[in-house]
Amino acid sequence: MARTTLRIGCGCGFWGDSAAGPAQLVGRGNIDVLVLDYLSEITLSILARARRKRPELGYTPDFISAVMRPLAREIAARGIRVIANAGGVNPQACAHALRGLLDELGVRLRVAVVLGDDISAQLPALRGAGVRDLESGGTLPLEVASANAYLGAFPIAQALDAGADIVITGRCADSSMALAALVHGFGWQAHEFDKLAMGSLAGHILECGAQATGGILTDWQATAADWDDIGYPIAECSPEGEFIVTKPAGTGGLVSSASVGEQITYEVHDPARYVLPDVVCDFSAVRLTELGAHQVRVSGARGLPATSTYKASLTYTDGFRCTATLMIVGREAAAKASATAAAILKRTRRMFKERGWGDYRAASVEVLGAESMYGPHARSAHTREVILKIAVAHPDEAALELFAREIFPSATSMAQGITGFAGGRPAVQPVVRLVSCLIPKDTVPVFIEMNGERTPARPATARPTVPPATAAAPPRMPAAGTPTGPLVEVPLVRLAYGRSGDKGDTANIGVLARRAEYVPLLAHQLSAPAVRAYLEHLVDGEVERYDWPGLCGWNFVLRRALGGGGTASLRYDPQGKSYAQILMDMPVQVPAAWLAPDGLVGAAP
Repeated sequence: MARTTLRIGCGCGFWGDSAAGPAQLVGRGNIDVLVLDYLSEITLSILARARRKRPELGYTPDFISAVMRPLAREIAARGIRVIANAGGVNPQACAHALRGLLDELGVRLRVAVVLGDDISAQLPALRGAGVRDLESGGTLPLEVASANAYLGAFPIAQALDAGADIVITGRCADSSMALAALVHGFGWQAHEFDKLAMGSLAGHILECGAQATGGILTDWQATAADWDDIGYPIAECSPEGEFIVTKPAGTGGLVSSASVGEQITYEVHDPARYVLPDVVCDFSAVRLTELGAHQVRVSGARGLPATSTYKASLTYTDGFRCTATLMIVGREAAAKASATAAAILKRTRRMFKERGWGDYRAASVEVLGAESMYGPHARSAHTREVILKIAVAHPDEAALELFAREIFPSATSMAQGITGFAGGRPAVQPVVRLVSCLIPKDTVPVFIEMNGERTPARPATARPTVPPATAAAPPRMPAAGTPTGPLVEVPLVRLAYGRSGDKGDTANIGVLARRAEYVPLLAHQLSAPAVRAYLEHLVDGEVERYDWPGLCGWNFVLRRALGGGGTASLRYDPQGKSYAQILMDMPVQVPAAWLAPDGLVGAAP
């Protein structure tokens, strides 16, 4: 009998997420499939270093100890399938550890591994073929810490077809784990692009765990009272592709058009062309419909044929970094912090010169508590308690060891009120940089390993299709309009929701109007140049604006906006997580009449 629905829950949005998520979904979620997303580029580089030290490592051990050890028996009893990218850079070792645990517990679950994402061995050939860095156009690094292609859903689905109860992967597209469950459960084919796009959208909403259920919501007060038991997301999917986002009954958090809409914009660039391994997605016409408490129906994603390439990410070490923090208390604390930072940098530069060392490659000073992130829009320059952060980079580790030693003397030779050294001397760490590139899919052999046998993954071939002639025309954004009549200035948050994310050194900010009638006014005032000017202190590159008509909003893509991004950045927020919050304070002009009781619905300034 064919399935009518498939319930997929995501219990982990990153390596380090709460162990409460998987337990909640397994025990209270009535799910068919549990997906667990552990990986990022930074995580892969950390795991690669761990494997170099000990060959049996290189995967995320939390999957074994915090998820499968306490939950394996219940997972088996409930017949829940598990898909996890916990394999990191060593999926076979992860599977070996899991099989050992299952034998210890006496639990019979079949484990499969998807292999092939590690492309380290192909790098010489790729360099010879002229493959280059997507962002800079430069050549690929000669020595890498990790090199992984983002694989798709069909190899995972093939492992499920073969009878696997648990599928472990290395790097794959985050959303492909949920899509794989749908390909397997409903028999979707590689040419059913709209279904694949909807399944990818379900995975995209689920992949960051509680971010879709009220976590990091613009209107945070709506969920703060029960963050301790926040619900983790579930997508209840139909064979046709539409799905309902919900969460386990009785849990905290919120599932609403706002919470789901914010998550849809997360880490997307052009919403009409979101490229994934299995399909190119058009999310521009996605519709959200609230069906009731904590139930949102999602529809409207369209799909185009997949490209002939995989995206691949390479990480490599490039010198060293060191970050020092200290607290400064008293009148004019922010000014004292800036003077302290200037003195430490001046002293250490002089000492470098005396030793024949070059200057810092980069230095970053932020006064936390004085709204450094807001730049010229800061309002707290006169605070009496701040944290001074000084981060520096240098090609020579010895230079940064000297810098680390010169932090503590500031407590007796510089400003009064310097304290907060409880963390000890700051550590010197390697700088890990990211390079992304595109590589032909036919150069990446993919295998499924199960029951001691290795099987080549079947190619996911898609026959050409013609879109139906009756397909609905994509929605259009209303024309921009200037406000009329008496005007008042309010912060953007009164009219919109916002969510920001990152990809390398590029940040994105999704802005969604709280009401459709706000769109023309916002379209006029939230131009790409206006947003670029407001965030000029953070953005070195260009700002692009993409319309998102289905969600009544826009996606802003900020190039060269993260100081290098990830661990290559010296900023306290290297992933742009605060950028939407900063933009929400941007002033906009609205008709005074909108301030009436039936007008603006956002929080008061």
